Amino acid sequence: MAGTYGSRHPSLPVPSLPSSPSSSPYRLLYLLTLLPLVLAAFAFSLQWRGGLNDPSAINRITGDESRLPGSSPTHSHSFTSISTLDCSDPLRRSSFPGFPYLPDWKYRILHAHPKICASTSTSAGLDQILPWLFYHQVIGVTNFFLFVEGKAASPNVSAILSNIPGVQLIFRTKELEEQQAKSRIWNETWLSSFFFRPCNYELFVKQSLNMEMAIVMAREAQMDWIIHLDTDELLHPAGAREYSLRRLLADVDESVDTVIFPNYESAIESDDIRDPFTEVSMFKKNYDHVAKETYFGLYKEATRGNPNYFLTYGNGKSAARVQDHLRPNGAHRWNNYMKTPKEIKFEDAAVLHYTYTKFSDLTSRRDRCGCKPTKEDVKRCFMLEFDRAAFIIASTATEEEMRTWYKDRVVWTDKELTLKLIRRGLLTRIYAPMIIIQGLRESNVFSDALAAVGKSPSDTPSASVSLSPQQNNSTLQSRVGQSMDVTGRRLLTLQEELAPPPLSPPSLEDEIFL
Repeated sequence: MAGTYGSRHPSLPVPSLPSSPSSSPYRLLYLLTLLPLVLAAFAFSLQWRGGLNDPSAINRITGDESRLPGSSPTHSHSFTSISTLDCSDPLRRSSFPGFPYLPDWKYRILHAHPKICASTSTSAGLDQILPWLFYHQVIGVTNFFLFVEGKAASPNVSAILSNIPGVQLIFRTKELEEQQAKSRIWNETWLSSFFFRPCNYELFVKQSLNMEMAIVMAREAQMDWIIHLDTDELLHPAGAREYSLRRLLADVDESVDTVIFPNYESAIESDDIRDPFTEVSMFKKNYDHVAKETYFGLYKEATRGNPNYFLTYGNGKSAARVQDHLRPNGAHRWNNYMKTPKEIKFEDAAVLHYTYTKFSDLTSRRDRCGCKPTKEDVKRCFMLEFDRAAFIIASTATEEEMRTWYKDRVVWTDKELTLKLIRRGLLTRIYAPMIIIQGLRESNVFSDALAAVGKSPSDTPSASVSLSPQQNNSTLQSRVGQSMDVTGRRLLTLQEELAPPPLSPPSLEDEIFL
């Protein structure tokens, strides 16, 4: 039969497609039926083979010409349950699969633009500092100014930290305190309400003085942006074209001086968290990122009997362009002696605050403060209501009573409520930091940092802890001295903006004013 496919195989005749113009719809229907089947077969073959080896997929996430670390190429890309991970050693190597991993992957971006530095004041150990530090290197931070004391200043820890490229340690010694005692900050009014008060107030002043010095160090290192973070905070650069802080800040208009990262607060689902950065994926969103009607409509359900919507602060953190006359404005903001900075607030990016994520945080916070556990005395020591209540409980209750209080006030055990608040947009799941940090463990970044120096001070040459306060002070003396000069130029003396303390998010009492 002419025009049939069966002409080559007489024994298997195949009906011919109509040759008239009306055959076009049949051909189209035939193609639409066949094409999905071919594509499905192709996708199945790719999955069976393990996928294409396409570095550009990761490049689009990182903005770098290298892959993010993670599991080896032989690992499956399906995720395992976080609850099955052994978190007894936060710096361990685990079998948790993450990003595709190349053995020669370089986690530090050497030729970054813009150049971003992070400043922190910490007494934490390596189990907290190393994941915090390397995570921020992955997303684009190039330099770290660590003002260390306590565990962080111990010989073993400081030797390891100072051996990491881009890290500069400043120890809290008598020389440093004497230098900071000459700061112009003491003769200004914007921080004066925090002076000579214990605990959190003292820490707030210390952080501000350290930030002032970090500005000078950032200028010397030719940084473009500076941000102050605590080691229980991770930046979440959502909204950028890649998961990259560098890309996020590169897209900021040049006329902008400071940018605000609203904070999201951790919402833990277990009272036995050991490694918050890899065990916590649920966060309570900031007021600035949710609908006003939703926020106030579900306020009581979200607070669960606590004093405020967030357990601790709600005013986020900010990054500032490194420029002339820049100064800190408390631990959460920046200002300028010569102008009012132009400031914007990110609509998607946030800073993730892992607060009270471990049960031991109750006692560790208590042990850092010598106040009496009374309602009146804790007001001298703590700025936020939940911190005051937690201090009193940790100082007066038995461990069993503390555990019960912690479960009731901090741990999210009501699954129905959790699901409701996720659906309404007050709670959210964020996995990127968890996956990146697990990927860093898989690539042995943490263990390599430990092995590079060793754990014994006797094995570490004194030069490896080379960034002592004495050397830093002599290096920065002239520039820091100029920055601290009380007689320097002061344009905003009569209109100094008071440093915002850690502030709670809006409450129901504030609704009528918003």
